[in-house]
Amino acid sequence: MYNMEENYRKLDDEEINEELSKLDKWVKDENKIKRTFEFKDFADAFTFMTRMAIEIEKINHHPEWFNVYNKIDVELTTHDIKGISNFDFKLAKIMNDIETVSYTHLRAHETEADLVCRLVREKK
Repeated sequence: MYNMEENYRKLDDEEINEELSKLDKWVKDENKIKRTFEFKDFADAFTFMTRMAIEIEKINHHPEWFNVYNKIDVELTTHDIKGISNFDFKLAKIMNDIETVSYTHLRAHETEADLVCRLVREKK
């Protein structure tokens, strides 16, 4: 799904603006891109972070994030190159995709944590 064979590459302002135009709710703030995710409750926010941890480890690119109750503030930057890289946008896309998948599979009155448990049960 995601090509992780390529190397980190610092993006110029034109490339950053082009990539931002492809992503909902992400904005540039100096040498990083950022977004706030908002969920139904703490359990859903924590479930999202847990699911993201698996994807984050796969690409070995870690966000700066902060969680309070149902909100997660995320900032992405690539410290090794002192700026925004192609991997920051890869991770932002993965985050958006996981958020979208979560909400399209939720049933009425079901939390994201319930969804994860249900999907695991259905796989068995």
